[in-house]
Amino acid sequence: MAMKESGIEWVGLIPDDWKIAKNNRLFNISKQLVNENWKNTQLLSLTKSGIIEKNINDGGGKQPESFGTYQYVEKDDIVLCLFDIDVSAVFSDRSKYDGMISPAYRVMKCTDAILPVYAKWWFDAVNIGRYYLIYTKSLRKTIDADGFGNILTVVPPLSEQETIADYLDETCSKIDEIIAEAKASIEEYKELKQSILFETMTRGIQSDRKYKTCDYEWLGKVPEDWSLMKITHILDDNDSYPIGDGDHGLIKTDSYKSEGIPYIRVQNIGWGTPLLMDNVVYISKEDNERIKGSQLKPGDVLFVKTGATIGKTAIVPNNIPISNTTSHVGKITVSKEHNSKYIFYLLSSFIGYKQFWDIACMKATRPELSISEIKQMKVLIPSTRDEEDEIVEYLDNKLPEYETLICIKESLINDLEAYKKSLIYEVVTGKRRVV
Repeated sequence: MAMKESGIEWVGLIPDDWKIAKNNRLFNISKQLVNENWKNTQLLSLTKSGIIEKNINDGGGKQPESFGTYQYVEKDDIVLCLFDIDVSAVFSDRSKYDGMISPAYRVMKCTDAILPVYAKWWFDAVNIGRYYLIYTKSLRKTIDADGFGNILTVVPPLSEQETIADYLDETCSKIDEIIAEAKASIEEYKELKQSILFETMTRGIQSDRKYKTCDYEWLGKVPEDWSLMKITHILDDNDSYPIGDGDHGLIKTDSYKSEGIPYIRVQNIGWGTPLLMDNVVYISKEDNERIKGSQLKPGDVLFVKTGATIGKTAIVPNNIPISNTTSHVGKITVSKEHNSKYIFYLLSSFIGYKQFWDIACMKATRPELSISEIKQMKVLIPSTRDEEDEIVEYLDNKLPEYETLICIKESLINDLEAYKKSLIYEVVTGKRRVV
């Protein structure tokens, strides 16, 4: 297959019979306002899943009093978001509907030189690599109409454009189906894991025992010799700070180091998983001394206490002798009379999650847990330390099965998403011919 230079840095070589054209030869900007017709026009929205129809009466987010400034969109128009290109979660799509859309977007009509079905995949490739960043201006990383018109696009013959679109429609649809199935499996595994956790933390693993009704009806019946007690009763009284949270603003992002004392943040805490250390940052020994009151040690149980991910939990492993944390993370130092991993499992189960969110949902503003509120939480404790240890050993053996299955599916999803991105790029730039 003969190839030639495209003249576009991020494209490189293209098939010899393909052309290059400026966008102003391929697309005409349409800016027809709906004005008083907005009440009779279907509202459209550009999302990460493409352009969708939206109910104009949905109350989600800010709604204008009138949609008169919105612009018409016709089927096969290309809608582009040409601002915040570095961070925006949406970029473009070919509309499958007639309707109206926000005036913030550019609505383009394809000329006879390019098919809308191909243009859709071309702009998907552009978005995958955020290749339009080099053409942006201003702090908002914006491309104006003239700037867009001067950008070059790869243009295969029309018959091949259609073949490319058909191939990518079919192939990417199959990939998306596999990804959707894998994501559904992950949710099933997570539900099974939570079911095992809740069952174990409320029933134990011993058979032939008597049960009683608990003060919390949602717990159901629990072993007769277990106790429901305030979390303060299982704390290490020998620790000067057995329950609390981390640094309150003394550590800034410019204090982060590439090595030193691990500084545990919200993104290092999962849903009842080991600490996520891939993106951990560090602070100096001197900074750690400044916030020594929130220093962590092995066995400390951690939980997220602010924001949408309240209820995430972790436990500090033995191979991290000293660490510290932020004010968004709470920590519990458990008495030696109890197994700290038992408390970690308990807080990782629905028992902990429900109480965390019962507190958080009482707040009128951002969900947040105060330490005084955490102290009112209750934990379900077996009558002996031996039974705590037995439960921990059982869960240590049982739960990794599901974590392994989840990791396998997540790896599959990552591989498929990477393959899909590569495929789109290779096909629309002619590196892979599908004729």
